[in-house]
Amino acid sequence: MTLKLHWFLPTTGDGRTIVEHFHASRAAGASSAREPSLDYLAQVARAAEANGFEGVLTPTGTWCEDAWLTTAALIRETRSLKFLVAFRPGTVSPTLAAQMAGTFQRISEGRVLLNVVTGGDAVEQRRFGDWHDHDQRYARTGEFLEIVRGVWSGKPFDYEGEHLKVEGATTRAAPDPVPPIYFGGSSPAALPIAAKHADVYLTWGEPPAQVAEKIAKVREFADEQGRKLRFGIRLHTLSRDTAAEAWAEAAKLLDAIDPERIAHTQKQLSASESVGQQRMAALHGGKTDGGVRGLEIHPNLWAGIGLVRGGAGTALVGSHREVADLIEEYHAHGIEEFVLSGYPHLEEAYWFGEGVRPELARRGLVPAL
Repeated sequence: MTLKLHWFLPTTGDGRTIVEHFHASRAAGASSAREPSLDYLAQVARAAEANGFEGVLTPTGTWCEDAWLTTAALIRETRSLKFLVAFRPGTVSPTLAAQMAGTFQRISEGRVLLNVVTGGDAVEQRRFGDWHDHDQRYARTGEFLEIVRGVWSGKPFDYEGEHLKVEGATTRAAPDPVPPIYFGGSSPAALPIAAKHADVYLTWGEPPAQVAEKIAKVREFADEQGRKLRFGIRLHTLSRDTAAEAWAEAAKLLDAIDPERIAHTQKQLSASESVGQQRMAALHGGKTDGGVRGLEIHPNLWAGIGLVRGGAGTALVGSHREVADLIEEYHAHGIEEFVLSGYPHLEEAYWFGEGVRPELARRGLVPAL
């Protein structure tokens, strides 16, 4: 089975160092060398399309531009690229979300994918007026998705749950095709919701053995629901013609990080309720004393990004062949979709597209361009 490759839209800014804005005020992180203007994001989107990526993930939060508006503006800048729009169920009505997704699907001619982000940072959630606790947020997400799919049925839909209630919920027309739902979460509260509602379960880039363990758990829950899911992974990538060149670039990223910034970031992240974030932090422990290779937690899997970035904190680092090897290893454990990114996103889309993708095509894992 061939893989699906996705890229990332840096709607918080971009540059040749790790852009640190995450779940915090813009002033808390390093300045972006490249602002997320529509012109720049269009360049990244077209680069992703030209290099064979199926879609692009657009993040959600107060630290980036709005995902719905940004991606809608990019429809006319691309031809076939799909947009994996991240949004938070606690910040929008489920009926409105169903309407927005349906409209997007029609005006883009079927190019919307939905990434449901329940949210693991209470501080960030409260900025949006959401005061639910961690487990309540996931319970509400389940109700939210029940309503969204009910609205998409094309008939007026009634629902009353513990957190949400609608009466006669409907929209102009059911989306065709129905947008697939991507969903992540590592906690006991998250996994059953993912198994019941997601089409694609997304995990952050832990070592392959840990990813395999998580996939097995989600599959157990899905089997209980009589459902089959696809599995995806969110990673950064840094590949070059030789391994030495790639690791030299990783060393530059590490050398550019202020130790005080690492300490500040890790203090912030340690307060996160997200189990996934806790697992990311455990991979590096906030330590850099082993140098760039000291953060290699599995062959060609580097945890340095997570020192100053929340969420996805690991990168595929190595020669094009080595990166392809690790992708194939993840695939052997059940991963079928890869959501990738790199600094800067414009240039790294070409490094991957011209270096790693042809290697994957030779192995029959992606179609040749």
